[in-house]
Amino acid sequence: MQFHHHGYVSGDPRVLPAEGLGLDRPADLPDEIDVLIVGSGPAGMLLAAQLSQYPSVSTRIVERRPGRLAIGQADGIQARSVETFQAFGFAERIVAEAFQLRAMHFWAPDADDPSKIVRTSRAEDDPHHVSEFPHMIVNQARVLDYFAEAAANGPARITPDYGWQFVTLEVDDEGEFPVRVTLKRSAGDDEGEERVVRAKYVVGCDGARSAVRESIGCKHVGGISAHAWGVMDVLAVTDFPDIRTKCAIQSHEDGSILLIPREGGYLFRMYVDLGEVPADDHGKIRQTPLDDVIAQANRILSPYTLDVRNVAWHSVYEVGHRVTDRFDDVPVELIGQRDPRVFIAGDACHTHSAKAGQGMNVSMQDGFNLGWKLGQVLEGRSPASLLATYSGERQVIAQNLIDFDREWSTLMAKKPEEFDSPTALAEFYTATAEFPAGFMTQYTPSTITGEATHQELAAGFPIGKRFRSAGVTRVADAVEMHLGHHHRADGRWRIYAFADTPAAGEPSALTDWAEWLTTSADSPVARFTPAGADVDRVFDVKVVYQQPYEGVDLGLVPDIFLPRVGPFELIDYEKVYAIDPKTDDFFEARGIDRGGCIVVVRPDQYVAHVLPLTAREELTEFFAGNMLSQHPESAAASHTADALAPSV
Repeated sequence: MQFHHHGYVSGDPRVLPAEGLGLDRPADLPDEIDVLIVGSGPAGMLLAAQLSQYPSVSTRIVERRPGRLAIGQADGIQARSVETFQAFGFAERIVAEAFQLRAMHFWAPDADDPSKIVRTSRAEDDPHHVSEFPHMIVNQARVLDYFAEAAANGPARITPDYGWQFVTLEVDDEGEFPVRVTLKRSAGDDEGEERVVRAKYVVGCDGARSAVRESIGCKHVGGISAHAWGVMDVLAVTDFPDIRTKCAIQSHEDGSILLIPREGGYLFRMYVDLGEVPADDHGKIRQTPLDDVIAQANRILSPYTLDVRNVAWHSVYEVGHRVTDRFDDVPVELIGQRDPRVFIAGDACHTHSAKAGQGMNVSMQDGFNLGWKLGQVLEGRSPASLLATYSGERQVIAQNLIDFDREWSTLMAKKPEEFDSPTALAEFYTATAEFPAGFMTQYTPSTITGEATHQELAAGFPIGKRFRSAGVTRVADAVEMHLGHHHRADGRWRIYAFADTPAAGEPSALTDWAEWLTTSADSPVARFTPAGADVDRVFDVKVVYQQPYEGVDLGLVPDIFLPRVGPFELIDYEKVYAIDPKTDDFFEARGIDRGGCIVVVRPDQYVAHVLPLTAREELTEFFAGNMLSQHPESAAASHTADALAPSV
């Protein structure tokens, strides 16, 4: 964590200084808003936390509830989401209070006595070791609390406007604030009163029954399967031995249970199979009494018993698999002809079963994908066409999720005798672990994701996939850390320079590249950093040397990696890294070519490009495809050089 660069900080360093619109944020909803977020669920709150890093952007988030969510239905947190929490600064705190899923056990009918269940196999939860962070369980309400804290502590000081329900919207063809939104008070003394606000952009994060989705004519494609499940969060006494381990439990005649221990040491969740739903049921299955769900759970668990003492929450649902035909307000026939103004995210555009733990996780990645794009466009650093990449990228991911979830939920509903082998379910779980963990997302080439022309230079960083961290040593203070943990959700692009074999100060391709980045008017730092801003305001440029930290002399490191920041022009020493010989050599661990290379990472932590150290024009051209030049070319080089530190 870095602070003091704007002056001495004696309070909580997580509370960033208020800036711009955050200095005097009005208590009441203004008439005109840059971004109006509808709904304070996972997608909406992450989006607010991200946009809080853009104090020049007016952002409001409205929620029909009168206050914070008390009990959330979602609870599964995949490792990719914990990586995201790290970017927002609260991974360690939420991991400490969560239940960590380290294994999954599988139970099936006893071959000698099918009326009883026995444990048939155990599986490691992360068999591929794809992340240093755990898969875990924590109440959705707590996730929202942490994002709310990040939003309130950001420079823009964003807090939810509770008690406002979205009614409808209209998009005009012109005007600075073309989206006309009608809202209605849903709580308070003036409940029922309506008012109109105007916005540049609206994001509907208002759930599966999204009114924003309906207002822009998007259609949910898919349907509900004819299978019902009861779900309950309970405190109970049981003799079932694996009650604190995630389990898939299949009985001979009474269906299945997915058991998920909850945070806190005592609470657990059960998804209880209620069987096929008759065609003429017309929703009656959803009225199944809680006592019937508990009784069904006891039948499945036989010979074990479940004595439920307290129920925190319960529901009955039918599995649905739906994805929206588009994620913004641009009709298919007009894609590429006009820019979007209204977006939908989270359950508003994809719904599926709860048993794979995907809903909250994928929703948060929707918000992460869109947030920095809105900020970059509204700050005037990128063209509005950048926003079209949101629907183009996230709709494909949502469809992949639906396809996976349909397969997983179908397997969970199968009878034991329908499997080819007793271990088939466990084998599927292990073989597909990377997908639900959130690591199979791979964005295709676009203006913000390059072609894999030079992928062999960094085989461990597939272009379009998330940046997979590994251990390094920070040279300035010998701290061993994960390189990716310094990637904060601050809207900046990361440019990681992996050095060739010469040491710092010796003639090398890295030295030549760093000199070009510092002095050339054609470098992306020169062209796309706003005048008067810190040199690392847009691009956070870091270097990793092939030597241990003792072999890296900071006094010989190029100036671009030791920039001057803040009003006192202090030197940032946290951009120079070396391999950590106590762990895997980073270059070996991630397949980095010993000749060095550049790895470009988007603000949402996805690898955007891999280039050789000599590919200077290609690097600038890539950013020219998604950014706007910020100042005259004649002033660019001097702006960059003045903001850099001299040799230490």
